[in-house]
Amino acid sequence: MGETPMTDRIELLSMAQKLAEHAATRQSVVAKNIANVDTPGFKRLGLPSFAETYEASGGSASMRATRPGHLGAMSDSMPMKARVQDGGTVKPNGNNVSLEDEILTSADIRQQHEMALSIYQSGLGIMRASLGR
Repeated sequence: MGETPMTDRIELLSMAQKLAEHAATRQSVVAKNIANVDTPGFKRLGLPSFAETYEASGGSASMRATRPGHLGAMSDSMPMKARVQDGGTVKPNGNNVSLEDEILTSADIRQQHEMALSIYQSGLGIMRASLGR
């Protein structure tokens, strides 16, 4: 019936999937910012970092802190809601979106997505090796 796939029960693979989802959501927010770069009064939107989002949702799993600044509680459900980002240079029309900043953010997002895919592929490779395939 409604069985959970094995990959959803492995925390590392689940976290990699959430990281990829976060990157995709961030990319759509950046696209909206770029689309409104010249819209009068538009304020730049952004998402909290993956760590903040994952930690804020409270959760079932936790990571072991190996040094100060590491994450605390982690979870599976991640509320991702874009919010207005203060700062930046406000243009005379009231818009604070910088095309250059959005391009840099997009490059960072690509790196985040590639890392998530790499983690997921490595995890699946380990599972295949352990099954003898």
